[in-house]
Amino acid sequence: MDAYGYVCVLLLCSCVVLGKPTLRKERVHHDPLELIKQANEDNQSFQFDHEAFLGKEDATTFDQLTPEESKDRLGKIVDRIDGDGDGYVTITELKAWIKRVQKRYVYENVAKVWTDYDLNKDNKISWDEYKQATYGYYLSNPEEFEEATDQFSFKKMLPRDERRFQTADLDGDLAADREEFTSFLHPEEFDHMKDIVVLETLEDIDKNGDGHVDEDEYIADMFSHEEGGPEPDWVRTERDQFSDFRDLNKDGKMDVAEIRHWILPQDYDHAMAEARHLVYESDQDKDTMLTKEEILENWNMFVGSQATNYGEDLTKNHDEL
Repeated sequence: MDAYGYVCVLLLCSCVVLGKPTLRKERVHHDPLELIKQANEDNQSFQFDHEAFLGKEDATTFDQLTPEESKDRLGKIVDRIDGDGDGYVTITELKAWIKRVQKRYVYENVAKVWTDYDLNKDNKISWDEYKQATYGYYLSNPEEFEEATDQFSFKKMLPRDERRFQTADLDGDLAADREEFTSFLHPEEFDHMKDIVVLETLEDIDKNGDGHVDEDEYIADMFSHEEGGPEPDWVRTERDQFSDFRDLNKDGKMDVAEIRHWILPQDYDHAMAEARHLVYESDQDKDTMLTKEEILENWNMFVGSQATNYGEDLTKNHDEL
């Protein structure tokens, strides 16, 4: 969506967030062991922890606080995570906390934008209200969007948003309550929206419109190849990934079922993967549990993790958590 230009960013402020093609890192759920390996290779920057969870780029970072303040507030969070108060944070407790933070982030995000769309203040958002707030200027002034790229963007995104809205509108009244609108904004969090997530991913990558994703389309989604230039090693690795693990039936392309298996693997729990990763990196005595001291010793990793919402929890008062 960045290529759509500054005007489109202004007019499609919500659509840029809601309807844009998901980035590669948002599509791919890596194997937990691969993530741990990656973390070990990059444990100085903790980049892994910033990317291990979906949609957290805008979380407030811990550098708003001094190291001493961060450790003090992190210690209070650890007390909350330790549900049974036995002095140890288990993987199960850490997973439960991370899921809680995820859920809170999703609903807080909806609350922040609700009034922008609930134009008549009836505590519901109709499709017409959403369409007017998001596309109203374009629909009223189509002559200002004569460039083919702009026209294509709007014409593609409006029906796509309408299809997603209709799927989220479970009672079919053409108006979304808060739960329905939450599923519209965050379809990856709701089982009844998973088909839409898969379909939109297919549409984003399938450039020739044949209903499948071939190897070149798969690579093009993550790498812009310069004419005549060599492919980096990681791209060649991704080509191997495509043939070995993405193209399950070995017909040279991914169909809908294979795309679902790729982006929504049934046996992957990213909260559990992050919890295991944090324990793996911080468990000094290798008892598969963490003491407060072990967590504070590795505090940089935790304030860059979704366990603390990338530091956002550290900026809040204890009573807010």
